[in-house]
Amino acid sequence: MHYVTSPDSHRAGFACFVGRPNVGKSTLMNALVGTKVAITSSKPQTTRRAIRGIVHRPEAQIVIVDTPGLHRPRTLLGERLDSLVLSTLTEVDVIGFCVPAGDPIGKGDRFIADKLAAVKGTPVVAVVTKCDLVSRDQIAAQLLAVSEIAEFAAVVPVSARSGEQLDVLGDVLIEHLPESPPLYEGGQLTDEPEQVLVGELIREAALEGVRDELPHSIAVVVDEMLPREGRDDLLDIYAHLFVERPSQKAIVIGHKGERLREVGTAARKQIEALLGTRVYLDLRISVLKDWQRDPKQLRRLGFYD
Repeated sequence: MHYVTSPDSHRAGFACFVGRPNVGKSTLMNALVGTKVAITSSKPQTTRRAIRGIVHRPEAQIVIVDTPGLHRPRTLLGERLDSLVLSTLTEVDVIGFCVPAGDPIGKGDRFIADKLAAVKGTPVVAVVTKCDLVSRDQIAAQLLAVSEIAEFAAVVPVSARSGEQLDVLGDVLIEHLPESPPLYEGGQLTDEPEQVLVGELIREAALEGVRDELPHSIAVVVDEMLPREGRDDLLDIYAHLFVERPSQKAIVIGHKGERLREVGTAARKQIEALLGTRVYLDLRISVLKDWQRDPKQLRRLGFYD
């Protein structure tokens, strides 16, 4: 049941997701929006914000933004968040703090939670991600562990892959948005060209030499592209390769991981030539069974009608 205050009310506002690298922030955003999105330019009223995706509902609109520093893992895990980041956090209406269901709570999570606690007046919702990968008992234990590190407006377990609890998370976020007409007209944001090209270069490198065996079975999602903290000449790229069967995963990884390293090296050289900067490329690979035959997975991996 979607949250509404009255039959005639409409809510609209800004949300952002924070968390360590690879906790599922981008996957979660894409699942909420319903298609693969990336950073694009913002409207004048959202100065200093880069819009990543818009969730459209009849009764509400959630504008998910990329806030300076929030998507820089080394800033969040570093010694401090500077005043610009803290002030920007206060400009969104609600913050989603993402923690994977299967990872123990670590120093990085506590550091982020402490910094978020210092942001007065902005509600923080804890989001336990990747719940499809663990048991119900593990989810329950993680919900308890997350609840003990800080006081949150809510703690919501979700799975972006299966779609479980996504509507509930949307409801909770909407509860913290002000009553407002839609801030942006209908339609969803398109991919940022560089991010799409980077994904294609990685896919090309992965298919090199095994194209006959895996012609269409590899999908690539570029989760994050962000400058290394304190460096103007290095870009960190986190990307995920998806195949349909364990045997395909073994082919891509190769003996003792040798082939995946070769894929990373080849892709990195092409990406550096494209973007004109040095690149650190982090590649992960997972099996997503028969994704080519699943319309929901196709949309989440960026292949839409």
